Amino acid sequence: MKFVKSVVDADMASVDSVIRERLYSEVVLVRQVAEYIVASGGKRLRPMIVLLAAQALGYQGNKHHELAAVIEFIHTATLLHDDVVDESSLRRGRDTANALFGNAASVLVGDFLYSRAFQMMVGCGSMRVMEVLSDATNIIAEGEVLQLMNIGNTDVDEEDYLKVIRYKTAKLFEAAARLGAILNNSDPALEDAIARYGMHLGTAFQIIDDVLDYSGQQEEIGKSLGDDLSEGKPTLPLIYVMKHGEPDAAAVVKDALENAKRENFDAVLAAVQQTGALEYARHTAEQEAERAKACLTSLPDNPFTQALHALASLAIDRNS
Repeated sequence: MKFVKSVVDADMASVDSVIRERLYSEVVLVRQVAEYIVASGGKRLRPMIVLLAAQALGYQGNKHHELAAVIEFIHTATLLHDDVVDESSLRRGRDTANALFGNAASVLVGDFLYSRAFQMMVGCGSMRVMEVLSDATNIIAEGEVLQLMNIGNTDVDEEDYLKVIRYKTAKLFEAAARLGAILNNSDPALEDAIARYGMHLGTAFQIIDDVLDYSGQQEEIGKSLGDDLSEGKPTLPLIYVMKHGEPDAAAVVKDALENAKRENFDAVLAAVQQTGALEYARHTAEQEAERAKACLTSLPDNPFTQALHALASLAIDRNS
């Protein structure tokens, strides 16, 4: 990650300046909640992708700073809403905003960030940018609803799971990468290639997130282990056990999902480990990362493209 950060270090500082400026509201609580969540130590991968994609294709202006901030605001809004829906109390090793400020404040400040992001989009003066980001936010919302519908559903298969994460998570990665091509007025084939890069990268990233819920260290991943299980979310490791595990192992997972039982975490973890579910999920993520890298072959060879390539590897090789 050190190399990737070094490539965009100065630009990320500019993005941070835009974020601080655009977070301002005369309503004190809006500022408090928004600043708390934005400053909570996230990786800033999505805005980083905007910067890298734009400059890999030769962009020379500064609109990529504004659009990177827009992407971060949209992402932050989804986090605020997610944590309320999931009743989460811990994110990135800190209290969630809803745990600290309450559900109502979190939802409303999430709405503020969405609307501020759209104000910034308008300021960019590009209908194409607005089209991409409005479509993305709509699909992300559909993904959230799909995930909600799948809670406790033991009939969810791998295709259903991948659809949810491509809507809910990968779509914003895809939009971030596509914005870089739009800023450069790239031809449609190149725009689609780098957008596919973002989609595959986001898919790989989310699958590894789901693997870490059963293999990570709580201090490193910044959330409670077993959160997905306690919320009844049928993630890929659990889907694999239900389909390929021994009947007893599959039954343990099904019962834990249907009843959202965190107390069954140890038994579920044993089933996940015994069936090779984590290895299967990690291999699936690795395939997505390789597909992401393959999408970069038409881009110029420069430090920014190299950093995009490195990000695909880093999405897999991480513990948080």
